[in-house]
Amino acid sequence: MANPLGKIFYVIFLIASLQGLAQELSSGEVNILKKFENTSDISEKFSFFFGTPNRYGENSAYDWLDTVNDYLNNASQSGDSAAIQKFQLIQSQIYFDLGDYEKSVALANELYADKAKLDGGLTEVMLNLIDENYAQLELYEKQIEIRQEKRDLGITENIAFYDIYSNLGMHRRAMRDYIMDVKKNIDDSDLYGLAEYHNNVGRYLLLDKSASVALKNFKTAKGYVDVYLNDLSKVKTEKEIQEANLLKGIVEGNIGKAHILLRQYEEALPYLENSVGIIQEYNIGRYSNDVVENNLAIAESHLQLENFAKAKEYLDTDLTLIKTDHIIKKNKLLASYYDNVEDYRNAVYYLKKNAKIADSIDTNDTSLKTQQLATIARFDLDNSRRMIDEQKLEMERARSEMQAKDERINLVFISLIFTLLGFAGLVYAYLKSIKNQRLIAEQKHIIENSLVEKDSLLKEIHHRVKNNLQMVSSLLSLQTKNTRSKAAIEALEEGKTRVKAMALIHQKLYQNDDLSVIEMQGYIESLINSVQSVFKKGGHNINVTIDAEGVELDIDRAIPFGLILNELVSNSFKYAFPEDDDNGKIYIHLRKNGEHGFFEYTDNGIGLPDDSEERVNSSMGIRLMNRLVNQLQSTLNIDKTSEGVRFWFNFK
Repeated sequence: MANPLGKIFYVIFLIASLQGLAQELSSGEVNILKKFENTSDISEKFSFFFGTPNRYGENSAYDWLDTVNDYLNNASQSGDSAAIQKFQLIQSQIYFDLGDYEKSVALANELYADKAKLDGGLTEVMLNLIDENYAQLELYEKQIEIRQEKRDLGITENIAFYDIYSNLGMHRRAMRDYIMDVKKNIDDSDLYGLAEYHNNVGRYLLLDKSASVALKNFKTAKGYVDVYLNDLSKVKTEKEIQEANLLKGIVEGNIGKAHILLRQYEEALPYLENSVGIIQEYNIGRYSNDVVENNLAIAESHLQLENFAKAKEYLDTDLTLIKTDHIIKKNKLLASYYDNVEDYRNAVYYLKKNAKIADSIDTNDTSLKTQQLATIARFDLDNSRRMIDEQKLEMERARSEMQAKDERINLVFISLIFTLLGFAGLVYAYLKSIKNQRLIAEQKHIIENSLVEKDSLLKEIHHRVKNNLQMVSSLLSLQTKNTRSKAAIEALEEGKTRVKAMALIHQKLYQNDDLSVIEMQGYIESLINSVQSVFKKGGHNINVTIDAEGVELDIDRAIPFGLILNELVSNSFKYAFPEDDDNGKIYIHLRKNGEHGFFEYTDNGIGLPDDSEERVNSSMGIRLMNRLVNQLQSTLNIDKTSEGVRFWFNFK
């Protein structure tokens, strides 16, 4: 029989050996932060940082920040500008990962101010980082400007607006644009791309409260990403695996939220809990809105299932709440919890906190979103114009190529005829020329049909732009009904008339045979009728005289003219005739001789007060008109007359 004491010593020896082996293996694994520090070249450090998917697995983002700060200080002391730029971009990315978007964008904007000194690779990283920060900070106008610059630099081919439309509440519009832009470019073999596509479509539907349809898209996305992860035939990088698992976690969270919207709380819980676990595993050290939303959704499900202790456990989870929506939702859930456990004092406390937040979100927030929506619509319009111009150039290029091809065919054909044939060849050439003329006639017919089709397409684009602007006008009308502030209502109404003025331009264009110019007499009459329908009251009879017969302007000039007239006529209707004077008169004069033109607007109303010059110059209407006149390369002149006021300027 074996010695028991020997067995004990043998087991102890085996355990010690295994521990030593484990230490050797662990010592062989290089810490990611240490590997970053051991990389000597700054460009390699930069590539290593942005190319490492789970860089915060062993060291927190704050450890990285301390290390990068030391490198940045050393680079500043040595005056190494290239190193400063790279370390500052890394610093900005770390702050973004921590959810400190204001600090992140501030650092990136320091580099943006000196962007001429950046190389192409750094410029792309910087612009993408600024774009993502502006999206989180809801600064959509600035985000569009950055995207324009990315397009101009060739970083992106086109500007996408669907994510911004969704952030402003237009989820259906965002989904429609997203499907049109993205679906045609996804290959059937791109499983990850298909998963991402169906998840985004489902998210737009979920935000639009179409939970059942959204759920189908989320489950389709989950199927694609599961197949992608289980496909062993395709070699994947560590970054691709991390991104796919992270997408899977986000999709499962979206499935859970769709079940909640359908009041299926028990079905929602396993998806939400699994989602939080996956995202935390594959998004270590980074701030995640999905984790916050899914934790709050789990708490909501437990509340609905009357698992109050479990709900309180999730509500007590230490979550960094950055977005106001998340703070409001957590307060609402806490109020519901305390109400259910009959702790009414705490319930009232959290309801009051939400009331204070609601009070701080005043009509200025609504006005800002309306202004952002109008700005984005303008950028969208500019983008549509650019596409129209590109299509025109493509048509001209195709036409030139066809003409050149016809010329080459004719030259070769004629040279062969005169080289190989004599008199009989002349007869043959005559017969061939007849056949060639028929071919040319057919090609001419094809070209003419193509041009008609392109004209129809241009008209359709103008029609769609007009419809888009009408939709903006409708949104402003809806906002007016939901706004109590008189000042806000007036601002929204003014915005609506400006949008209508631009929409009328595009309506006139697609109604005209000539898409390049607008006949101004008819346009001004339509604009007056549109403004009059908004501001005209009973007994308010103003005689409007328009002298613009025969004047035609292109769209780049017509839109500023339309907006200037909208401001002038609106001001006359609102302020010039306070006593509904039946003798009220407005005179509009527009002339163009060759390259020079003249515009004049007068009314015989009460005119401008003597002390109004400073107020007039500071008013939005005058500032807007001055900018519009500047676009026409001119200066707005204002004359006080004995019977009202006169506005005039020359233009080219």
